[in-house]
Amino acid sequence: MVIPKLHYISQGNSPKEHLDNIQKACSSGVELVQLRLKDVSEKKTLKIATQAREITSHFQTRLIINDYYKIAKTVKADGVHLGKTDVCPTLARKHLYTWQMIGGTANTLQDCEALLDKQIDYISLGPLRATTTKANISPILGLKGYYAITDVLKTPIPIIAVGGITTDDVADLLEAGISGLAVSEVITHNFDSIKTFNQLLKASVTAEQRYTFE
Repeated sequence: MVIPKLHYISQGNSPKEHLDNIQKACSSGVELVQLRLKDVSEKKTLKIATQAREITSHFQTRLIINDYYKIAKTVKADGVHLGKTDVCPTLARKHLYTWQMIGGTANTLQDCEALLDKQIDYISLGPLRATTTKANISPILGLKGYYAITDVLKTPIPIIAVGGITTDDVADLLEAGISGLAVSEVITHNFDSIKTFNQLLKASVTAEQRYTFE
């Protein structure tokens, strides 16, 4: 399973704003969107996830749902992202379609190693720096923290960096052995930054476009 290199984590002050921002991210060329709603009931999340699936399908963008693996299955999203306090990925795997991906959150080397045994498809490791999008933030890793983990952790599973990432961080994170990035704030403030992120990541979408135009 190929995991896209750039993930947009949805942001907005209302469900409608989340959907509007998802549409903008898709039309700006992002390859994967994570629907991340907080303090919204499961019933409401299902409704919004259904609408998000319609938008992402139209653009042929992948969609993963944060936390709710049953909703991910119901709307036939491309997968689910599970935080450290969510259901165990091994249990979620039993309920999902075989083609659906599972991402897991990690903050330490121990977290990463624990996830390796749990049938996940990628590890979301962070935060790089402090961010306003998340309450109760885990200890900041910084670039040194990523190096400390990637130097020891030998795994083919892609590691996606998260947490206050800007376009200026891309080269350093790739150098540290990171496979891709999950970005929320910077993209929400400027959807044109997706193009820059894609070029810096040499994401497949830009390679395909270049190939088509030659």
